[in-house]
Amino acid sequence: MALTILSVAYPFAAIGPDAVGGAEQVLSALDRAMVRNGHRSIVIACEGSKTAGELVPLAAQGGRIDDSVRHRVWGEVRQLIGEVLMRERVDLVHLHGLDFHAYLPESALTVATLHLPLDWYPGWIFESRANLFLHCVSEIQHRTAPVGAPLLPPIPNGVPLELFLTRQRKRDHAIVLSRICPEKGIHMAIQACRLADAALLIGGQVFPYEAHERYFKEELAPFLDSRRRFLGPLVFNRKRRLLASARCALVPSLVAETSSLTAMEALACGTPVIAFENGALPGVVENGRTGFLVKNVSEMAEAIMAASSLDPQVCRDAAWQLFSPQRMEQRYLDLYQGLAGMARPRQSSAEFAAGTIKQQAQAHPSFR
Repeated sequence: MALTILSVAYPFAAIGPDAVGGAEQVLSALDRAMVRNGHRSIVIACEGSKTAGELVPLAAQGGRIDDSVRHRVWGEVRQLIGEVLMRERVDLVHLHGLDFHAYLPESALTVATLHLPLDWYPGWIFESRANLFLHCVSEIQHRTAPVGAPLLPPIPNGVPLELFLTRQRKRDHAIVLSRICPEKGIHMAIQACRLADAALLIGGQVFPYEAHERYFKEELAPFLDSRRRFLGPLVFNRKRRLLASARCALVPSLVAETSSLTAMEALACGTPVIAFENGALPGVVENGRTGFLVKNVSEMAEAIMAASSLDPQVCRDAAWQLFSPQRMEQRYLDLYQGLAGMARPRQSSAEFAAGTIKQQAQAHPSFR
């Protein structure tokens, strides 16, 4: 059955193949998969986004993003969702933003992907609601949910096929790809590369939040030099070339990563990952085989020096087993069909989640 899916992006970040954020990259991949499989994809996202389906543009925001801007934009998103639902026969709304609770449809069948740590969301979203379904992006993240939360089984992220096909001669630089904000710990990557006497390339975007701009100005910019360089946002093709040629990718996150697309992308390119042992990262990086899990800056520096001892093909093979794009896309398409099959939600989200978990356990005995 051909479906019409309305996807709603985080309203302050563009989506497309060159998107910086993980949630935006996943939404972009699903938009392309929908169109490729004969479904209709409608996407509400900010101006400048690139979609395979139909883009319903939200005016891009200039200047700093504060509470007054957020509330105004949330009202605009609610209006756009309402307009699309009035004129189109939408089978399912798929929300991706951390702030999805601010523009949650009242009655339309809705699924929200929880891309970020669960304690960043308001607690009331975990209460059973007839038209709202939630899921995580890793099993480790899923296990942090409040007791009794009616979550669907997690759908692990996948990464683009092109990454697995990228081959570059290895060079001497380490690389960080990230939003530029305090919780990503990029200052610690700079410190580690100085200790290891290693070059560092930093790709990412400083979004116009006061805390993010201050972090870049005070904690990063003063410590950049000819060997530790900030490149800004990277388009996809440049990103994959720099990832594939890197000695290692660094993920010095100070919060519980729910998935880490950067780590997955690096491994797909044959580049080992050095990361702090936070959140889902132990499920992404196999210590001593596809990278190193470290506890502090000095251990990260030692791991940078040892990274060239790891086999790029082992990294690629492990990534293909865990993060293939086809697996992720098919899981979402199956979820869409299953939810849309409920003519009107006669089950609560708790009942549907319990049934879905039982089906997955029968189909995949290893599912936990």
